[in-house]
This record gives sequence, C-alpha cells and structure tokens, in this order.
Amino acid sequence: MNTKQITLINTLGLLGITAVLLMGFVFQLALNELPCPLCLLQRIGFVMVMFGFMLNVIYGTTQRHYGIVLVGALFGAATSLRQVSLHVIPGTPGYGSPFLGMHYYTWAFVIFVATIVAVAVLLMMWNEEWRQRNDRMSPFGRWVCLLAIVTVALNALGTFVECGPYQCPDNPVSYWLLGA
Repeated sequence: MNTKQITLINTLGLLGITAVLLMGFVFQLALNELPCPLCLLQRIGFVMVMFGFMLNVIYGTTQRHYGIVLVGALFGAATSLRQVSLHVIPGTPGYGSPFLGMHYYTWAFVIFVATIVAVAVLLMMWNEEWRQRNDRMSPFGRWVCLLAIVTVALNALGTFVECGPYQCPDNPVSYWLLGA
C-alpha cells in the first residue's frame, strides 16, 4: 500500500465517521429525538475519532494520529457499552427509535469496535513510507475535512440549543433555548 492509498483510506474513514455523526444530528432534528448525556458523550468519541483521521488526511499518516483515533474509539465504546448495559435488562425500554433493528447506542458500540479493529490492522501493516507526505491534500480530502468541521459545529450548536450552559437532563424532552 502506498501513501496515496493510505491517505484515501484515512479520508474514507473520516467520511464514514462524519456520516455517522451527521446521521445522528439529522435523526435528532427529523424525529425530534434529543440525545441523552451518554449519547452526547458518544458523539464526543466520534469527534475524537474524526480528529485523528483528519490529522492523517491533512498532515500525513502517523502512528500518533492513529493513537488519537484509538483513544476516541475506546472512549466511545465504553460510553456506548454503558448505555447498552442500562437497557439490556428485560422490561427496560430502549432510548430512542431503533435503526435497522438496533438502537443508536448499540450501533455506536459496533462502529467503535469496528474502528478499533480497522486501526489495529492498519497499525500491524505500518510502513514508514506512509509518514512521508510529498503530495498536497486532494480536493476530495479538503471536501471531507470541511464536511467534518461543519458536522462537528452543527452538533456543538445543537447541544447548546438542547442543554444551554447547564447540565443536560437525563431524559431530555425539549430544547433549553427554544423553551426559554
């Protein structure tokens, strides 16, 4: 695998995680399902994963950047597993609508674990030539980075509208800013 191929893999990883975060935001607006505090922590995990992939796209692939991806994915997996464990008891309702048979937090756990496995495989295949970045960022890479930044900004704004400067409620039913 050469430098351009690994950059494309990182760009597609960034695009995939951005799509997950964007879908969560769109479902929040379209279905009026406000994210709970654990959901918001999972979104922070996705943002950390995105940040690691974005560093690889912009500055070239390094093991340190993959470390950021792994820390974000481990954080997100822990928070999503905590939420899964809260709703796995028989008779306990899930939080939010299921998507393709699983709730969002279950999907988050699956995606975080898949990210950990994928990055572990990439690190096992590590090649020092990946670190050298001789080419400029591609237009596709720039577009994906811009989309990621906009997605994070929208989520941050949505969180402020939902919670304001206060602690988010455990079971949110309305937006703080719109109800004030």
